[in-house]
Amino acid sequence: MAIPNGFPAALLAAGTLFLPVALGPQSRPSSSPPPSSTSPGSNPGGTRGGTPSPNNQPTLNASPSSKGPVFISGVVALDDGSVLPPNVALVSFCGTATRIEGYATSKGYFSLDLSSRNDGVLQDASTSGFGTVGAPPGNFGDTSGINNRPSLLGCELKAQVAGYQSQRVDLGMRRALDNPDVGTILLHRIAATEGKTVSATTLAAPKGARKSLQKGLDLEKKRKIAEAQASLQEAVDAYPRFAEGWFELGRVQAVQGQFDAARESFDHAIRSDSGYVPPYIEISKLELRAQNWQELADITDKAVRLDPFGFPQEFFFNAVANYNLHRVDAAEQSARRAERLDTRHQIPQVSHLLGTILADRHDFAAAAAEMRDYLKFAPQATDAAAVRSQLDGLEKAAAGAAAPQ
Repeated sequence: MAIPNGFPAALLAAGTLFLPVALGPQSRPSSSPPPSSTSPGSNPGGTRGGTPSPNNQPTLNASPSSKGPVFISGVVALDDGSVLPPNVALVSFCGTATRIEGYATSKGYFSLDLSSRNDGVLQDASTSGFGTVGAPPGNFGDTSGINNRPSLLGCELKAQVAGYQSQRVDLGMRRALDNPDVGTILLHRIAATEGKTVSATTLAAPKGARKSLQKGLDLEKKRKIAEAQASLQEAVDAYPRFAEGWFELGRVQAVQGQFDAARESFDHAIRSDSGYVPPYIEISKLELRAQNWQELADITDKAVRLDPFGFPQEFFFNAVANYNLHRVDAAEQSARRAERLDTRHQIPQVSHLLGTILADRHDFAAAAAEMRDYLKFAPQATDAAAVRSQLDGLEKAAAGAAAPQ
């Protein structure tokens, strides 16, 4: 059966697929200007592919000033689908303070009351082991601690168990009547060969270079970009192997449209510390902007080898590159990995790409399911009307393929 009329035979230009997303759990978001993009649409949380999660309730749209207990529920799972290790704690991070909020069950489920302090224990963020500190919260009906908990603004929640890296959930805007379901929090077993988001060269940098770096970052926050660039240049002049300094200098250069200079700075960062992941992420954005598909494939291959968990957008960029290079199997593999890791649904275009690939293969039912996901998580996208039309054609083709001959 032919592909429905109006369905694209090739992927749309990269600019229509790009969605700015966070750099990952430990690194700072980039201020590099993205290419033109579709509207990001909603991000209602939950899980992709029917992953079970308890207490899946409708959102009640509480106002930010609502008073009452703040409930969180969801499920912890390993990114490779293997059995969850025992004693997985759910830990909140608020500035330098950390606190065990509760524990996941053996199946990964958790339900927390963030408004109750329970034992009131807070720890410094540098604490490496939690032992028996803290306890699972009480029943949801217990609201005795409602007014004892400080604001959750700036707080994050993650799963914690030795030897694993966790995704994080922003708690800052959660209120009493919000849908408690935060979906899936993935854990990843840390391998000795993986890269890092903090460079060892920062610790080795002389005090003056570190001071110039911090001054540059402070100036950037104040939007004094030219002055920030000058200070960051001083940092790398003082210590030429300063990988973080080169990375931050490249970011500021990219903000100002100095893309060639930015690429050179990111290359300096990688030469200074080849295991430092953030420069690879920024280079991939530059290659995507330029639609340099082979270069994009190469740099994202390196990035996902260094960190196969923290940067789902790198798998998506890799999929875009491989699709445009007509390596469809590789594109699908990377897209599915991105979809698995994108538990917050920040990259709905992954579904659009997978839908395109599956339609090319005449798997119309699966393609339609992906397009429905795209419209669900990006309902206000600029191409939403066109995708709805494509979805209609896919559903008709799927019905025709399933009909008796």
